[in-house]
Amino acid sequence: MTDPLLHEPESEEAQAATKAAVFNAAERLFALNGFQNVSVRDITAEAGVNLASVNYHFGSKDALLFEIFRRRTGELNRERARLLHEANDRHGGKPPVREILEAYFAPPLRWAEPGSERGISVQFIIRARSEGTPEIRHAIQNDVSHLERFANALIAARPDLPREEVYWRLHFCLGLVHNNRFIEFDRLHHLSGGLTREADTRALLKRMLDFAEAGFVA
Repeated sequence: MTDPLLHEPESEEAQAATKAAVFNAAERLFALNGFQNVSVRDITAEAGVNLASVNYHFGSKDALLFEIFRRRTGELNRERARLLHEANDRHGGKPPVREILEAYFAPPLRWAEPGSERGISVQFIIRARSEGTPEIRHAIQNDVSHLERFANALIAARPDLPREEVYWRLHFCLGLVHNNRFIEFDRLHHLSGGLTREADTRALLKRMLDFAEAGFVA
């Protein structure tokens, strides 16, 4: 019988592949089933790796959750920042309210489009906002660096508004993004008697922008 201690350690490439498999399996399971309903054993079974892989590569289940949250929100906010930068370039550093809001609204809607490879990531982020660990909740409440660039752009676009008013209106706009969940659409569908079934991302984005822009220019 071969002593397992004599086995050669995994190569760097194999370790990276194992870590990626754990990350992707966990993201999918958490997004579909909820944070509390997924065990470390579930994750490693889904990934097809050793039971110890979660702790070895991430430290703990909670640390894995936070790593997924940190990476996906970072990717989402970089995409938003890129769109805002492009709007700045188009308008000499002072884009209008609508284009500022579009830079914030559009990325998560595109990620959630049917068939998008990013759909699971959006579902995970939604879960994180309601079921997140204390570390995730602390990040949501206190890390506002990604919002500051949008607040500053809106202040520049509406210099006639008191800053306090700009911050409140931005806060209300954020609610449009956070409430765009499938369960909310289903409830709206029942309320409207079937008039509001929304499968067209472009149409949904236009409705959101029409509403939010009106709030900012009022």
